[in-house]
Amino acid sequence: MRSTITLCCLALLFASCNSVKRNQKFVAQGNYDQAIELAVKKLQKNRDSDKNDAHIVLLEEAFSKAVEDDTRRITFLKKENNPAASREIYHLYRDLEYRQNLLRPLLPLYSDALGRNANFKLVDYSTQLIAAKQAYIAYLYTEADAYMDRQQIADYRTAYHIYCEIDELQPNYKDVKRLKEDAHFYGTDFVFVSLNNRSGQIIPHQLERELLDFNTYGLDDFWTEYHNERQQNIQYNLGIVLNLRDIAIAPERIYEREVLRKKRIKDGWEYRLDRNGNVVKDSLGNPIKIDKFKNVTARLFITEQSKSVLVAGNVVYRDLIARRDLNDFPLSSEFIFENIFATYQGDKRALEDEDWNLINNRFVPFPNNSQMVLDAGEDIKLRLREILKNNSIR
Repeated sequence: MRSTITLCCLALLFASCNSVKRNQKFVAQGNYDQAIELAVKKLQKNRDSDKNDAHIVLLEEAFSKAVEDDTRRITFLKKENNPAASREIYHLYRDLEYRQNLLRPLLPLYSDALGRNANFKLVDYSTQLIAAKQAYIAYLYTEADAYMDRQQIADYRTAYHIYCEIDELQPNYKDVKRLKEDAHFYGTDFVFVSLNNRSGQIIPHQLERELLDFNTYGLDDFWTEYHNERQQNIQYNLGIVLNLRDIAIAPERIYEREVLRKKRIKDGWEYRLDRNGNVVKDSLGNPIKIDKFKNVTARLFITEQSKSVLVAGNVVYRDLIARRDLNDFPLSSEFIFENIFATYQGDKRALEDEDWNLINNRFVPFPNNSQMVLDAGEDIKLRLREILKNNSIR
C-alpha cells in the first residue's frame, strides 16, 4: 500500500513538473496565450496547491507580456490609420478582454515564490471594444458595398457572407437585411431547365412534369435555383436541356415452350416376399414392409410475355448568355415488361417446386406504349439525377 501511494505521489509530482516546464517553454517562445490557458487550467483545479505556485508566477509573466504585445500592436495599427486594420484591432481588444475574463474567477492569487499576490493589471476595455467593433462593422459595410458594385456572381456571394458577419456582430444594422437578400438573389445561379422531345413519339404529360420537377432530385443548393418556367425579372445565365432523341418500343411478344418433367416417386408399400411367395418377417416376427416406387411424368407449358422500350437522348449544359454548349452527357434507359406463367398436363407430382410459382401466375395484359414510356421514366430520373449531382453548375 505504501509503495502504491509513493508511486502515485511521484507520478503527480512528475506531471506537475512536466506542465511547468511546458509552460516555461511557451513563455520563452512567445506563446503567451497558450501559457495563460495552461496555467489557468491547472489553477482552476486547485489554486492553493503548492505545486501550482510556479504556474502563478508564469501566469503573471505571460499575462503581462501578452497585454504589452497587443497594446503595442493596437497603437501601431491606429497610427497607420488603415481602415482594413479595423478587423485586427477589434479582435485584439477581444483578446485583451478574454484574458481578463479567464483570470477574474481565480483572483486574488497568492504566490509563495513572489511573497505577494500576483499582479494583474485589469483594465476596462468596454469603450475601446465598442468603438473598435463599430469601426470594424463600418469597414465591413463599405467592403460589402464595393463587392456589390462589381456586379459579378462571385462578388455578390462574397458580399453576402460579409453581410452575414455584420448581422452576427450587430443585428439590424442599417439596411443589411435587405442588402443581404439582394446579394443572395444576384449571387444565385438561376438555371432554366427544359425538355425537347425529338423522338417522334408522344410522351406522357406526367413524365414530362416529373422529369422537370427538380425539387425531387435532392439537389438543394443555396446558390442554385432550377426553374422549368421562365419568371419575370430573372436573368437565366445557365440552362439544362434534356433531349429525348429516340424512343424505341418493341412489339408485344409471346413465347411458348414445353418442358417434360419426369420423376420417380414413392407410391405406397408392400410386404417383402421370399421366393415361395411367403411374407418375410424380421427377428421380432413382424412382417417386413418395402416402399413401392413409380415413374410419373407431366408436361409444363410455359408462356413468356415481354415488351420493351428504349429511351435515348442527352443532357446539355448551356451558357444562355454566350449561347454555347458547355457540356453534353449521354442518357439512355431501357425498361422491359416481362411476365411468365405456366399450365400443365399429367401427374402434378412430377413437377418441381419452382414450377408452382409459374403455375400460380396468370396472363397479364400488356401495358400500352404510354405506360411503358412512363415506367422507363423512373430509371431516366435516376440517371439524370446522377448526371446533375456529378456535374455542378459552376
